[in-house]
Amino acid sequence: MSSDHRVPVDDHVALTVGVLTGLGVPDATARVQGEWLCEGDLRGHASHGIRRLEVLAGRVRAGLIDPVAAPTTERARPGVLRVDGHDGLGPPTALAACDALPGPAAETGIAVAAIRRCGHLGMLAPYVERLAARGLVGIATTTSEALVHPWGAAPAMIGTNPLAAAVPTDGGEPVVLDMATGQVSRGKVLDHAARGEPLPSGSVVDAEGLPTTDAAAALDGAITPFGGPKGYALALVLELLVASLTHTALGTDVRGTLDVTDPVTKGDLLLAVDPAAFGGPAAGVRAYLDALRALEPAPGHGPVAVPGDRARTVRADNLARGVPVDPDSWARARALLG
Repeated sequence: MSSDHRVPVDDHVALTVGVLTGLGVPDATARVQGEWLCEGDLRGHASHGIRRLEVLAGRVRAGLIDPVAAPTTERARPGVLRVDGHDGLGPPTALAACDALPGPAAETGIAVAAIRRCGHLGMLAPYVERLAARGLVGIATTTSEALVHPWGAAPAMIGTNPLAAAVPTDGGEPVVLDMATGQVSRGKVLDHAARGEPLPSGSVVDAEGLPTTDAAAALDGAITPFGGPKGYALALVLELLVASLTHTALGTDVRGTLDVTDPVTKGDLLLAVDPAAFGGPAAGVRAYLDALRALEPAPGHGPVAVPGDRARTVRADNLARGVPVDPDSWARARALLG
């Protein structure tokens, strides 16, 4: 992606709002979706940025996303929320679930929202950061289409199944983890294939399960789980966890975030933990993190960081300089305005 093409944040969000409101999405709902696509590009993850708009618009046109759907929440147990998105957009549904969690978490110590029938959530970090801003530990995970091969086999059978977590610190920024369980994203494979650029060694396999750096060959193959068998195991456990608690699909039956043909069948989990129920926030966290950052870097390495540092730095730089977007992706998004 060219980092030379930048747009103001307001223009980035306004483009999504313009496209979606033109398809019947209420302004407030479209704005939430626009902010989440903008977050993807702001944080340097183009696979979750404006390039997603084309599929979202296509799904609305195909009747697979209900533009006026509003989520409903059932409190099944004191700390359990069942959220039905009614085939609405993902971020507005998940944000409503996120904002419903602090009350039950304060009562029970731990609260979980099990979400089904809503679109792609986009970046997970902003949800858990929102919980951390309330003094809660936030955890989020979701399933995706089968894009990752099991360790030791060729076919794509498991989702990239990201995991995000945010832990508040005593007076500092939260520690924020947001990672997929595949070596690369599907968006990165598509981007490299379109530009004819190789992918990192060890990140994908071709249709026969052989390692390759050819992004075009990887489109017919699969993404490799990060960390070998350990990443495969983590991805599988997350898939089973989400599907079991949301009563949604598994493996190749997961659909609806990458296509404009199938109803959405993935699930999402948001979890909030109130440290007050465990005696209050831990002391010394900020000092410990600062000690990590102050370590002398090993030869060949830059300064030591903790999860969330890089994303905050990249985001702040892009807020000041403009949001980096791929020119072709931006042009296709603008064409959706008609």
